[in-house]
Amino acid sequence: MKKAKVLFVAQEIIPYLPQSHMGTICRYLPQGTQERGREIRTFMPRFGNINERRNQLHEVIRLSGMNLIIDDNDHPLIIKVASIQQARMQIYFIDNEDYFLRKQTLIDKTGKFFSDNDERAIFFSRGVLETVKKLGWPPDIVHCHGWMTSLVPIYIKRAFKDNPIFSDTKVIFSIYNDTFAETLNNDFAKKIKLEGITNKDLTHYQNPDYVNINKAAIDFSDAVIVGDQDIHPDIKKYLKSVKKPVLEFQPEETYIQAYNEFYDSLLDDEND
Repeated sequence: MKKAKVLFVAQEIIPYLPQSHMGTICRYLPQGTQERGREIRTFMPRFGNINERRNQLHEVIRLSGMNLIIDDNDHPLIIKVASIQQARMQIYFIDNEDYFLRKQTLIDKTGKFFSDNDERAIFFSRGVLETVKKLGWPPDIVHCHGWMTSLVPIYIKRAFKDNPIFSDTKVIFSIYNDTFAETLNNDFAKKIKLEGITNKDLTHYQNPDYVNINKAAIDFSDAVIVGDQDIHPDIKKYLKSVKKPVLEFQPEETYIQAYNEFYDSLLDDEND
């Protein structure tokens, strides 16, 4: 039986960013999944506060060099990689000077939400999928962590659905307590749109606040995991209305095993 391939798309991973619940899961879940005999790839944004020298990031020239057009502007896609030696695992970083050179993640030093966080999320999600295409590595499961990965489901299920790399992919979206009070750019729906995405698909994005972008991610995913003990009440309520597999919050001692059993259940459904 072939090894299942699992792609992890993460907003945060330790030790590259400060300790957090999401960052810890996204560090140890891929390792635990690999140790259970699956092939993995893991991606995160190359935020400017990641110390490249200390973490030994280096550019992967063969994967870099593509341009992504967002809102009629060209943005060069740069791919970097680093290794977590003790886990025998590589992390790929999506980089671009316009979006990720600054020394903060999602808010500036005064606490203000970056006005281009919408485009940063678009660039990151599309950058991951274009790189996976270039690698020629068809994932059986794509597991997304955090709101910044929330566009991956719609891109896989609509814009990339006919690409053989993603045509059989199951998408899981993990919901965390990573809420923000701001609304993303009013043109978010227009900026997201690629061939294959209809206006109806973009309904939630017409008012792109935290709750709505998570609702859209849920709609375009095959399954959902509750990654934090406390999530936004409106999202919790929405989850009760969807007819798709939902794995409730799992404690630290058991989540790696529980998540991998959840992967198995999705893959078994596909094979039935």
